[in-house]
Amino acid sequence: MRTQVGIVGAGPSGLILASLLNRAGIDTVVLERRDPEYLLSRIRAGLLEQGTVDMLDEIGVGARMHRERLIHEGVELAFDGRRLHVDLKKLSGKVVTIYGQSEIQKDLMDAHKAAGSAIVYEAEDVSIHGITGDKPSLRYTRHGKPHELTCDFIAGCDGFHGVSRQTIPQDVLRIYERVYPFGWLGILSDTPPVNPELIYCNHERGFALCTMRSNTRSRYYLQVAVDEDPEDWSDERFWTELKRRLPSDVADRLVTGPSIEKSVAPLRSFVAEPMRYGRLFLAGDAAHIVPPTGAKGLNLAVSDIRYLSRALIAHYKEKRADLLDRYSEDCLARIWKAQRFSWWMTNLTHRFPEALPFERRAQQAELAYIESSVAAQTALAENYVGLPFKD
Repeated sequence: MRTQVGIVGAGPSGLILASLLNRAGIDTVVLERRDPEYLLSRIRAGLLEQGTVDMLDEIGVGARMHRERLIHEGVELAFDGRRLHVDLKKLSGKVVTIYGQSEIQKDLMDAHKAAGSAIVYEAEDVSIHGITGDKPSLRYTRHGKPHELTCDFIAGCDGFHGVSRQTIPQDVLRIYERVYPFGWLGILSDTPPVNPELIYCNHERGFALCTMRSNTRSRYYLQVAVDEDPEDWSDERFWTELKRRLPSDVADRLVTGPSIEKSVAPLRSFVAEPMRYGRLFLAGDAAHIVPPTGAKGLNLAVSDIRYLSRALIAHYKEKRADLLDRYSEDCLARIWKAQRFSWWMTNLTHRFPEALPFERRAQQAELAYIESSVAAQTALAENYVGLPFKD
């Protein structure tokens, strides 16, 4: 079996890449370890930069998103008992979209099914071979039978724990990592959001975040110890603690209800360089992880796909190699800016258990400075809505 571009992973980044390449007449095969039901059941991020919205429109899967999305023109910071509204649209000229990643996954899978795309679900034991030569291959088993797929190029869109990054020799990879000493305990509930826009709360008991998936479904988070067991948190305990961390006027109007999902997510900042080795290209979580505070995870993955798709199309249509050669450099320039912002937002809004009194006072001063400075709010807004791409 042969294709031009083999793609490992059928999450949003892998399926968006396949769509872009297929529309350009480039053959792809996507290998995915999980079944479709698992992919659709994952609860993930829901805040989209305009660049991500534009990409979904470009491949023709944005219609339902435009019908159902929520558009946010601002975001709020809560600290010391008060709230600061940061006007994203006024300060940056852009807005953000709220639309769940599980909904994007569904839209992409429906489009690929209708198009008859080559997607192999339940492809187990995937391994990557020959990436330094001109005929790399993917080997896998499905229903107990071995298969091999020969490619021109391989795109590793298989996440942090996938095989793609592990294929690159360890003496080639440079790893940059910051593991945070806390996690986010999140719940999903069919309750109306407490606020029309997100609220990031800095509180002496720990960080809290109020967000949503729709006008009737809310997502709330609490900063907890990284080893916290979600089973130890009843719904009542969660709602009680959340109210303690919210400004009183917000807590008073919070609508509670049964949780339909509850989990603890660890926080880390992670970058693997380079993102290309031979004919293997890493994209998304395979190459980088950001703490969710800056809402950059999915958006960075789509950014990688933007660069990779254009580079591959230029290779096949114009016989150009320069964009492929620059792929890692172009991606990492944007990734590190998003990493810096996510790290900064995390430090701004969370309580670190090892923090000295000096650091806490400096954090208070930073929040007060943002409150008093249009320039500081503009910098926050420009990063939050997404920095421009390199052409």
